Amino acid sequence: MGIMTIILSAVSVGAVGLLIGLLLCLAGKKFAVEENETEAAVRAALPGNNCGGCGYAGCDGLAQAIAQGSAPVNACPVGGTAAAAQIAQIMGVEAQEDEPKTAFVACGGDCTVAKVKYEYYGKADCGAASVAPGGGDKLCGYGCLGLGSCVAACPFDAIHVIKGVAVVDEDKCKACGKCVAACPKHLIFMIPKNAPARVRCSSHDMAKMVMAACETGCRGCTLCTRVCPNGAVKMDNSLAVIDYSLCTGCGTCAEKCPARSIQRRTT
Repeated sequence: MGIMTIILSAVSVGAVGLLIGLLLCLAGKKFAVEENETEAAVRAALPGNNCGGCGYAGCDGLAQAIAQGSAPVNACPVGGTAAAAQIAQIMGVEAQEDEPKTAFVACGGDCTVAKVKYEYYGKADCGAASVAPGGGDKLCGYGCLGLGSCVAACPFDAIHVIKGVAVVDEDKCKACGKCVAACPKHLIFMIPKNAPARVRCSSHDMAKMVMAACETGCRGCTLCTRVCPNGAVKMDNSLAVIDYSLCTGCGTCAEKCPARSIQRRTT
């Protein structure tokens, strides 16, 4: 092979590479998607956890929705008021302050007070246990199964199973809602973080059945509704519920509850 052949081959390869690079450059400019500066600024203000607690597919999806005006500036539960204020400034609107929320497990039936009807040896998953005979091993069909599906779902290590019942660490909870969606018993829901009293029971059974199943189950005695000076406690199908818009935190309901189903916030 002559030297001229080698030189021509090298020049040909270089020319082809140069042509391909030029074509790619032109194609990139022609088909480039213009970056929305507002969307990029909103995205930078979000925490980047991509937890999905806002209802969108991660922080990118939420940033796009906020920039388009289809999501509120305070839609990120993780970023809280700080992120909401920053995004509101970017969007040129006034930030609305929402009351901080936390996840709450409406069950106090741990292994020291709740009765079981059999030993469960199946998959360590609340969804699987909930479709077992009787809806799980607890005598109370409404009780926490304690197998930690909510723990696995939480991206912030804010919920743990203690003595067979899920318990939320409110200092870590970002109110993303992952645990709410993971609980097959629908025992976890969001409440105001400063809620002064909480009903740690979800049973709608009659008093006799509740007392046989769990020492701290709500018996539907209505005593809490009668002693509350603000009418903040009502009964919903034999279960006490608290209207936080009326509750002043006097603690009377918790003090008078014979089953200790209602507990005052300790911190």
